[in-house]
Amino acid sequence: METAEQIKEVVRQKYGAIAEQPASDGCGCGPTSCCEPSRPELDGGANVPIAMAQDYRELNGYVADADLGLGCGLPTQLARIKPGDTVVDLGSGAGNDCFVARAETGEAGRVIGLDMTPAMIDRARKNAKALGYTNVEFVYGDIEDMPLPENLADVVVSNCVMNLVPDKQKAFSETFRILKPGGHFSISDIVLKGDLPQGLQQDAELYVGCVSGAIQKDAYLQLVKDSGFTNIQVQKEREINLPDSVLQNYLTNEEITVYRQQEKGIYSVTVFARKPVRIADSKPAATNCCGPDCCN
Repeated sequence: METAEQIKEVVRQKYGAIAEQPASDGCGCGPTSCCEPSRPELDGGANVPIAMAQDYRELNGYVADADLGLGCGLPTQLARIKPGDTVVDLGSGAGNDCFVARAETGEAGRVIGLDMTPAMIDRARKNAKALGYTNVEFVYGDIEDMPLPENLADVVVSNCVMNLVPDKQKAFSETFRILKPGGHFSISDIVLKGDLPQGLQQDAELYVGCVSGAIQKDAYLQLVKDSGFTNIQVQKEREINLPDSVLQNYLTNEEITVYRQQEKGIYSVTVFARKPVRIADSKPAATNCCGPDCCN
């Protein structure tokens, strides 16, 4: 079994390689497992995409050079970003969600992308420079230990990244820390319903493909709650269908039949949650009275 650091290194290497490639064809979530092997009888020899990533092209702020097709939802579209907000994108890649967020927060806002892959940071910074954006910045760092101050963000977004983090509880606790009281997040991710076969869970290549790092949906939402968040909502949910030609890399035909018959599967969800405004965070109303013993 891989250690947390080994998993991170696999992710870093794979996404570093992706950062050197042209903009994606939309397969999403990595180079190895989200596109079905060649099936000439269906597509003349081209890869058949599995519907992980969703289409950003109609969103304001979309930048084609920043879209590497690595997501599994449209969290920024659902993130309720207001003009002037400070937005943090966790696992920002080439900057796709950051540039969409900038279109929402405007010139008066601030957008920060955090990523642990140096090649992705370099690519995102080049994209921002080419666009002339001065209120979008990209920071190298680990989501489990963010190099960002507490109470920084009005909104946090993330797209198909938390499932790649070995210690998800720490990642959500860090998300809670950097949000302002009353701030919120909108995060798209891959979750499971029912246990996946062991071969799917353990394959490191598939881990980068967003599946093996996923956990049960109920456990995922419990982690969010345990981190202190309230008003937890599933904003969107859709099933991810893995075709037989992919499953055959990991399962026998008999195992595939059993897998299809049971109520289990892989889902993309977009989750919203809010950091509560605590009493200690609220300033008391001004008063001229010093107490019951000195006021008439």
